[in-house]
Amino acid sequence: MAEECTHNCSTCTANCSSREKTDFHEAPNPRSSIKHVIGVVSGKGGVGKSLVSTMLAVELQRRGNHVAILDADITGPSIPKAFGLTASVEGDETGLIPPKTTTGIDVISVNLLLDDVTKPVVWRGPVIAGTVKQFWTDVVYEDVDYLIIDCPPGTGDVPLTIFQTIKLDGIIIVSSPQELVSMIVSKMANMADMMDIPVLGLVENMSYVKCPDCGKEIKVFGESHIDQIADKFGYDLLARIPLDPRVAALVDRGMIELMENDYLSAAADKVESL
Repeated sequence: MAEECTHNCSTCTANCSSREKTDFHEAPNPRSSIKHVIGVVSGKGGVGKSLVSTMLAVELQRRGNHVAILDADITGPSIPKAFGLTASVEGDETGLIPPKTTTGIDVISVNLLLDDVTKPVVWRGPVIAGTVKQFWTDVVYEDVDYLIIDCPPGTGDVPLTIFQTIKLDGIIIVSSPQELVSMIVSKMANMADMMDIPVLGLVENMSYVKCPDCGKEIKVFGESHIDQIADKFGYDLLARIPLDPRVAALVDRGMIELMENDYLSAAADKVESL
């Protein structure tokens, strides 16, 4: 205990081991029933975080779980597009009911609340963070085994709001093979450590492209550094996802639930082990 401690953590500025931590976590909607909450995060944009979220949801749903996705990337929502979902969100004074995909995955996204999905969401940070909170407190997730949160990239306002507001069982960090990603992943890993959020493992997207003729794996972005990053932090490497035109075509057609791959099988195993 520090010498300057006043024994009142609400006013004391001393940095001591006995300081009480303030819990900012908020309860979900009273009608919700959620067993586990998983965040899919990245330190930068454009690495395929939303793709990983959708594919993981499909894999878990296929295993007999009831899965829901909270699309927290408010200014860049892409989850509904991957599922071909256009149904409106319904609800009453007790909460909002998210629409379901073809296989029964619940999805909540700002694009399901707009009359024109091409309109940009030009909101400042506090409004975006407030919307994410409402997606947690106002939406009814009924009998959900796994709620997957597709987080916006970076370590700023909205990811911080998610980490502080929603009690996560763990996060999956998505990266790509470029050299600079080592630094970006390190930032997200250090943020998770600061916030006491368990890291379930790493997923590398765009790892390679397979030649359709000879089957050779071509490293489009150069040699990967994901193994060194995993070793550095002691994380499991859960998947290496290739650039697969078949998956891209399914996303473009809104038919990701028809995917025929097991790229995220190990990641689903890790999530189910919780």
